[in-house]
Amino acid sequence: MKVKPDTLLLLACLVWTAAGANILRIGLAAYPGHLTALNLSLAAAVFLLFQLLIFGRLVKKHTARITGYGQERQFFLKFFDRKSFAIMAFMMTGGILLRKFLAADGFIAVFYSGLGGALLLAGLLFGRQPARQFTRQISRLFSTL
Repeated sequence: MKVKPDTLLLLACLVWTAAGANILRIGLAAYPGHLTALNLSLAAAVFLLFQLLIFGRLVKKHTARITGYGQERQFFLKFFDRKSFAIMAFMMTGGILLRKFLAADGFIAVFYSGLGGALLLAGLLFGRQPARQFTRQISRLFSTL
């Protein structure tokens, strides 16, 4: 199935937002007994690290790639390239193994809260362009009435 670039960005938005919300949920669920100012500060640092150095750049890179396709429609899984799908699979596997076998609840609370928040924000950022396009279409519709 082939879709327009804005639909690819919307798919990226949905996938990243769902992943971020789930990881954030896991992190927040691990906080009882670990809620301290230090842990909240560390979670904020994890968030900033991932958002500024990884996910913010990734959103810009993939948005530029998607909007730069020469054809009007692309295969619906092209919201990521192969490398990104491999990285996502590695991160999911590593995260599951880390949570199940190695990490204490305090670490999960801090790391997953920061990481999940950064992923969630990245997902929402993927949705900016489709949201703007939708807003423009609604404005045009109402201006013709």
